[in-house]
Order: sequence, then C-alpha cells, then structure tokens
Amino acid sequence: MSSAPPTGGQQIQLSSLSAQQLSQLKKQLDSELTHLTTSYQSLARAQAKFRDCLASLKRSTTTTSAKPTSPADDSDDDEVQTTPILVPLTSSLYVPGRLPSILSTVIVDVGTGFYVEKSVKDAENFYSGKVEDLGRNLKELGKIVESKEGSVGIVESALREKVMARESSGAS
Repeated sequence: MSSAPPTGGQQIQLSSLSAQQLSQLKKQLDSELTHLTTSYQSLARAQAKFRDCLASLKRSTTTTSAKPTSPADDSDDDEVQTTPILVPLTSSLYVPGRLPSILSTVIVDVGTGFYVEKSVKDAENFYSGKVEDLGRNLKELGKIVESKEGSVGIVESALREKVMARESSGAS
C-alpha cells in the first residue's frame, strides 16, 4: 500500500518516506495508540464506577424491612426502622452507623468536589445518564483506536517492504 489513512487531516505517501521516517512515524502512531488505549481504559473504569453507584442505589432502595439489631432499637415502635452499617472513616477504619430502611434522598458526587442532594429517582437517572454517555464515548473511542491500529499495521507493512527492498538491493 502506498499511503496510510489520514492522520491529523492529511494523507502521507508512505512510498516516498525513508525507512527512518517510517520508523519515526510508527513510533508516533504507537505513542498515540498507547495514549488512546489508556484513555479508553480510564473511561471504562469510570463507567464501571457509575454502574456500581447505580447498583448500590438500587440495592439500598430495595432494603425496606430491616430488623433492629439491639434491644435499644425496639424501645419506640413509631421510629423509622434502620439498618446497621459500617461507615468508612479511612481505608481501614470504620465506625458503626445506622441507615434508614427507606431512603428518600441521597448525596451525589457530581464531580470536581461538588455534592448535590437528590431524590433516589433523580440519582438513578443521573447515574444512568452517566453510564450511557460514557458508553457512547467508549464506542467512539473504540473506533478511533481500531483506526489507529490499522494505521500502525499499514506503516509496519510499508517499513517491512522498505527494509526488504533495501536488503535485496544490497545483496545484488
């Protein structure tokens, strides 16, 4: 093949490049591919975190009939039933806490250190939207990664041809 797919808006005639230039182009494409792959993995991790948040929300809203764990909790039947939980203070330090069995609002991290109180339904919609948006971005980025991989393959092939041609002309 004589030309690579467009890179940066221009086509490059691979047959007019030297082996050294082809090698440099391959290095550049490999670097771009590494960056894109890393970005793809980061987006996939972010999507997984949002899915976990959504699953946690759904689990917490389905727990509606918790039983008190200590006699002190039985003292007033008019109080809201609670579920015992462990609240993380650090990665290895937890304190006991209580969570109402019926959640009406939750605090949502909307990014860059901002938290918003939302209804459970709104929080589910927020996380569902994030998962869908990241899914679309992942799909687009996946296409770009595939295209870049194709470009790398074309450049590798042209580089091999140049090296073989140089070796065969040197052997003659």
